[in-house]
Amino acid sequence: MNYAEWMKSVPRAVTEDSLWRMSVYRLALFLGEVAWHDVTKLAKDLRMRELSDQLYRAVGSISANVAEGYSRGTGRDRARFYEYALGSAREARDWYFKGRHVLGENVNEHRINLLAEIIRLLLAMVPDQRGAMLREDQVPYQVEGEMEEPKNLAELLNQVPLADA
Repeated sequence: MNYAEWMKSVPRAVTEDSLWRMSVYRLALFLGEVAWHDVTKLAKDLRMRELSDQLYRAVGSISANVAEGYSRGTGRDRARFYEYALGSAREARDWYFKGRHVLGENVNEHRINLLAEIIRLLLAMVPDQRGAMLREDQVPYQVEGEMEEPKNLAELLNQVPLADA
């Protein structure tokens, strides 16, 4: 499965909502789909059961908070939920790093890079909604060298390794 195949499987009731126009929402929802395979594999290892639960909650919270924030009336209110989504994305990245021994390098690297893209988008959205800077220095967000936006993101969305169950 890749992003294009997954997009075809998303119900029209979801894709026809104006929220669907937000790329960060689509990427977070896609991550939730592939994370299902990851947590299924992690849960089979007794040492990873709680980690798999925490990971899936964090991943699911990203798109859920973007959706809730999108529906808020003021920029300040939206920014608050986008910050929650940002925290969940960073939490998910942390859980993926901890699960790397079971998931394997290929899956882990893919998920962390996809999360880096989601984090990058959220870091741009929060100050835009708030009308002020985040509580952290403005620095380009990158993982292991420059992230060429179209090429690298396209690669992440076309070559999606799944955890063996």
